[in-house]
Amino acid sequence: MKLAIKRIAFLVVVLGIWQLIYSIGIFENIVFPSPSKVANALYTGFADGDFVKALGASFRHLFMGLFLAILFGTTIGVLLGKSRQADETAGMYLIALQSIPSIVWVPLAIMLFGFSEFAVVFVVVLGGTFVMALNVRIAIHSVPPQLIRAARTMGTNGIPLFFRIEVPSSIPYFMTGIRLAWAFSWRALMAGELLSNGPGLGYSLRYAQDYARMDQVIAIIIIIGVIGAVVDQLVFSKLEKNVMRRWGLLKT
Repeated sequence: MKLAIKRIAFLVVVLGIWQLIYSIGIFENIVFPSPSKVANALYTGFADGDFVKALGASFRHLFMGLFLAILFGTTIGVLLGKSRQADETAGMYLIALQSIPSIVWVPLAIMLFGFSEFAVVFVVVLGGTFVMALNVRIAIHSVPPQLIRAARTMGTNGIPLFFRIEVPSSIPYFMTGIRLAWAFSWRALMAGELLSNGPGLGYSLRYAQDYARMDQVIAIIIIIGVIGAVVDQLVFSKLEKNVMRRWGLLKT
């Protein structure tokens, strides 16, 4: 309860400072909206259904791209984690690919798929695949060696060893990878939709910018931030904590 009060108080202070800046007129050369105008833009956008349609399109792109990113990332991570040769040759390049900002992939996606939804999904996939692969590789490398030796002593080797020992031991890192893949894919989605011609929050943001609708720009930015925080805290953060608690990695 105290935490909720603190967060509400902080939000009130931020809105007060925002209103003060608007009232003083510090940004005289730009159309700086008041909190009430942004709130009206949010209400109008949802009442008209524009933001609802944009959210639906964005989540469709996200779910498609995130599913593929988890699938590809897990496959690559297992390959690098199980094969020393693959890890020594391709491991460093995986880190290099992960360091590339998602916006950099957009021109390549447009050249490959044009201004289509496939281009957006392509950017989302690349945004989440490499961070997922890195976490899965770390998960495989972090399996306690004594567990592997004990399993081999009892006659478990090969594929049974992987699924009975290494996979269960890797679940906490796997959940962390999914959480990070969601965050990176969400950011990549906005980058891809900004330069696309299809529906989505990113496209709506660019449309508002083209028509100098600063209130809509800020409203969409708020929506993007709120969704990112809410989904992370209510879904992925709880799943990760539950898994880590069951595995004895988090205090109850």
